[in-house]
Amino acid sequence: MEDHPERHIGDIIRERNIEIVGADLATRHGFTQVPNFILTKKDISVGSKLAYAMLLKYAWNNDACFPGQVKLAEDMGATDRSVRTYLKELEAAELLEITQRGLGKTNLYRLHLTVKPKNGNQARRS
Repeated sequence: MEDHPERHIGDIIRERNIEIVGADLATRHGFTQVPNFILTKKDISVGSKLAYAMLLKYAWNNDACFPGQVKLAEDMGATDRSVRTYLKELEAAELLEITQRGLGKTNLYRLHLTVKPKNGNQARRS
């Protein structure tokens, strides 16, 4: 195994043509990690991927979350109708379970963070 000298993160970022602006704000307000399989999943829309990320943001400290669709739409910069479409898409892809909690209450959302194998086959790693 080769011995690599330690490199400063700034050098690595410059090599990849990425500039981080306002890092202090990002760390102060937190961040959300989205599984790569969600980001590259071809059968869901960009809006659904953002909705998934937003639900992860809300649920970061809990096992479940229940933001209102109006709040979700506002945070995403989308309409509540679009949000309903995105959530249905996530549900159809088996990435989200939605439980209605009753009249006048927000729904309970359960996100799936793993890939479910199809037809009983084990999920493969690339």
